[in-house]
Amino acid sequence: MGKRRNLLVAVLVVFYAVAVVGFYEEREKGEEMFLLHEMRHVVKTDAGDMKVVKGFGGRVGDKPIEVGFITMEPKTLFIPQYLDSDLIIFIRRGEAKVASIYKDELVEKNMKMGDIYRIGAGNAFYLVNTGEGQRLHIICSINKSYTIGWGSFQSFFIGGGTYPTSVLTGFDPETLTAAFNVSKTELKDVLTRQRSGPIVFLPGSHEEPHEPSVWTQFLQLKHHQRLHHLRRMVRLHEEAPKEEEPKWSLRKLLISVFGKEPNLDNKRKTLDSYNLYDRKPDFKNNYGWSMAIDESKYWPLGHSGIGIYLVNLTAGSMMAPHVNPTATEYGIVLSGSGTVQIVFPNGTLAMKAKVSEGDVFWIPRYFPFCQIASRSGPFEFFGFTTSARKNRPQFLVGAHSLLHNMLGPEFAAAFGVSEERLKRIVDAQKESTILPSPSAAPPDEWMREEVMRTEKLRRVDGGFGEEMMMNFD
Repeated sequence: MGKRRNLLVAVLVVFYAVAVVGFYEEREKGEEMFLLHEMRHVVKTDAGDMKVVKGFGGRVGDKPIEVGFITMEPKTLFIPQYLDSDLIIFIRRGEAKVASIYKDELVEKNMKMGDIYRIGAGNAFYLVNTGEGQRLHIICSINKSYTIGWGSFQSFFIGGGTYPTSVLTGFDPETLTAAFNVSKTELKDVLTRQRSGPIVFLPGSHEEPHEPSVWTQFLQLKHHQRLHHLRRMVRLHEEAPKEEEPKWSLRKLLISVFGKEPNLDNKRKTLDSYNLYDRKPDFKNNYGWSMAIDESKYWPLGHSGIGIYLVNLTAGSMMAPHVNPTATEYGIVLSGSGTVQIVFPNGTLAMKAKVSEGDVFWIPRYFPFCQIASRSGPFEFFGFTTSARKNRPQFLVGAHSLLHNMLGPEFAAAFGVSEERLKRIVDAQKESTILPSPSAAPPDEWMREEVMRTEKLRRVDGGFGEEMMMNFD
């Protein structure tokens, strides 16, 4: 039985690989098939927007992740909702407050540039731009944990009114009035007032709506006032306050929506955020640095099966050609520009594309690739991988590369050259992981090589080399 199962798995893997390679090879060589251009708006209001790029591939049996970009104006709120997908957010610019329900508790996190945070599928949350006078920019991975018929992820808005519509309004009036224990008139007044969209301005903003919702009224309180207010509301078994609690209250809404009131006094076992810029790189040399965050460094990633990486290359340097053996990779250019090269399994060029800030690219699992910074300045890119485990990329070139480690007579025979000749080639590169290019070499050495090249051309071509040097500059 075990042999049959292993044979079936092997056949399926081979079939998948042949189908994937066939799909790629039908494309025109050099076509930018690994750049994700189809970005669509899922939210757009005066207060902010959210755009999403749908990915491809992933491990066998995995669903592709989507990459989201959220922009929020100062003093704005992304209203309470939950998704059918795991959400991992990265604060690209600005400051934010993320509030979510975790283990029946309301957890509030103040986040800054470089922070990452996971919100599980089905967990209610909201976002607030807390930066003074600055826009908030968030990059996020959206990984569907369960599909119920639609292709993309789905938001279920808790707050809302006529736009967006709260999921609460889907129940018939009799059910809702019984559940909330309030009149139809009171309920209708609350559930139909919001019409500004999923991202709204908060009270105090010059764009503040005339009739703020119950959520924006709550957020108007200062932080310590809001916590005190919630603590007071959760004391169900204490004596009633002197002032009678109104029939409609935030406490009743929280109980109705979340099923249990938040415990704000016990946060020892709650989720935490993780800042990429506060930790040392995993690798660093004169030509750049890189880091990878897996579940061993930030345990919530294990629940989503998603990893995170960040790379910064100096001008002209390159991430050495390598292969991801365990995951598909999605990259977002944060700053600068460069080139991404990807190779087909048959050893032909699949893509060589220039990328700049805001571009999104993806690398299928097993496909060799490299990233090269332009000579104009540093090249920084951030991204997600479809595995939360340690990726251990296999580098094909460099001092500690796969070629270097497998060097021997057998490997030389595979190339059809002598072992000594292959060793000279493989050992010529003294750097590993992030490599220099001629433009990144020490200025004196680079200039000396150019002078020698120019003199040689001048002797051979009778001065034509000087013209070539001028054109090169």
